[in-house]
Amino acid sequence: MFVNLAKTSKDAKVESVSKKEKAKQRPQALNTVEMLRVGSSALGMGPQHTMQIAERLYTQGYISYPRTETTHYPENFDLKGTLKQQANCPHWAEEVKELLASGLNRPRKGTDAGDHPPITPMRAASEAELGSDGWRLFDYITRHFISTISQDCKYLQTTIYFTIGGENFTCTGKTLISAGFTTVMPWQGIPLEEELPVCDRGDLFTVEEIRLVERQTSPPEYLTEAELITLMEKHGVGTDASIPVHINNICQRNYVTVENGRKLKPTNLGIVLVHGYYRIDAELVLPTIRSAVEKQLNLIALGKADFSQVLQHTLDIFKRKFHYFFDSINSMDELMEVSFSPIAASGKPLSRCGKCHRFMKYIQAKPSRLHCSHCDETYSLPQNGAIKLYKEIKCPLDDFELVLWTSGARGKCYPLCPYCFSNPPFRDMKKGLGCNECTHPTCAHSLSSLGIAQCVECESGVLVLDPTSGPKWRMACNKCNVVVHFFEHAHKVQVSSDSCDSCDASLVDVDFNKTRSPLPHGDTQHSGCVFCDPVFQDLVELKHATMRHPMHHRGGGRRGGRGRGRGRRGNLKKPKDKMAALAAYFV
Repeated sequence: MFVNLAKTSKDAKVESVSKKEKAKQRPQALNTVEMLRVGSSALGMGPQHTMQIAERLYTQGYISYPRTETTHYPENFDLKGTLKQQANCPHWAEEVKELLASGLNRPRKGTDAGDHPPITPMRAASEAELGSDGWRLFDYITRHFISTISQDCKYLQTTIYFTIGGENFTCTGKTLISAGFTTVMPWQGIPLEEELPVCDRGDLFTVEEIRLVERQTSPPEYLTEAELITLMEKHGVGTDASIPVHINNICQRNYVTVENGRKLKPTNLGIVLVHGYYRIDAELVLPTIRSAVEKQLNLIALGKADFSQVLQHTLDIFKRKFHYFFDSINSMDELMEVSFSPIAASGKPLSRCGKCHRFMKYIQAKPSRLHCSHCDETYSLPQNGAIKLYKEIKCPLDDFELVLWTSGARGKCYPLCPYCFSNPPFRDMKKGLGCNECTHPTCAHSLSSLGIAQCVECESGVLVLDPTSGPKWRMACNKCNVVVHFFEHAHKVQVSSDSCDSCDASLVDVDFNKTRSPLPHGDTQHSGCVFCDPVFQDLVELKHATMRHPMHHRGGGRRGGRGRGRGRRGNLKKPKDKMAALAAYFV
């Protein structure tokens, strides 16, 4: 009915015009959370990536410290001196010189969190110096700083009241008066299409079209990273330093995937996990408990709460929640099994369990692992490589069948016990070690039996014979990617119990192929030092293993040799002559 009433007239008559001058405020000084928001929404960079770039710019001296909650400059901050640093940059030189000539506007009052000053450019830079992503972030930080000390953007807001066929309508538009800070942040400016035509009361305009549009409400889009950061700040979850880490964690753990426009789409795993938490203990997934802990930490910082009491109270809460969750884990399993196959139904039989002597299943999906469905136990394995059964040989300590980890034909390989890998049997062993680092004094596969000498390149590694490498025999460092090839086409290579008098390396016993023996007079057997024996020296070749996907990094480690129970471990010297020259040549 109202549409038909409006259609009776072909003219729109202006009844009145109102105009009001308004201002668009310049931004407050930049803090970390706002930088992360802009990095995601405007620059297309994830929060973790944005923070990494900001830290690099800081260490190189281009910006101030990038982890801050403060949006207020101290009274003694040299704004003019900081601005002068940017006077010769062609991208904003004109605006900077005009500001210096006309005078700086006082920055808006922000929040002083008592930590570091707002993020500010400290010297001029160019894209060639910083690279693509570094320059884009520096460009924004600099433009934001210049905007904080510029004038507000002023515009005229015009509202036109008019009638069509007896029905009243209004139309509002904006006309720019003074661009102010939007000269350096043009994306914040007033679009030209928002301007309205100049008119007065009584003016007539021709109506071109009147239509009625029928639509439906639509569901909200997935949260963007910028919106998530805003919500985390609102609910007190995380800090300027930890927010990007939290978001990066849920991406790495495959709870969400990042779609176009930096939107976070929950995965099936993420959805099931959240529903499981809601079913068992909703507080574990709601922001309330984390927010409460953050508030307690702020009270500690202000001297209003005792650290030890807050710590004990928080530990007690989470301990109780852990036990309750553990007792109710079946509810989570039920939800998981609706969307995912149980681990017992996955993988293929590979090696026998040392406890029940049944076959365990090898699950290749990352993180790769072995699972015994009878014992309901899961055992970790080294990642980024292939796992094979190792001759059905058993570990003398726990009766688990050894498996062989290999990174490929040109890489390294070593045997390991699935149980010892996660449960180190000796005090001087760490988690995640294979047989080539095991200090068992008598096992035929341990460092004690197969270690030959200290590595020629790294300080903590030991060169260990690879018993699976024949007929192209080699030894490999159990720490770095050094591989030494020797004795090709030999039938058998064994590490002797004797040592070299010159370099203290273990001697090796080699049984060569009769038709390809390098020994004089057709001999096939010889014992000697890999590095010092003149017969062996020409058969040694230093290489580096191909490690497309580096294994888990293990820090530290034991130095020295094999430790055969005679106190020799730690006393092996680096072979000096032939091998050192080889290493130097390779480098």
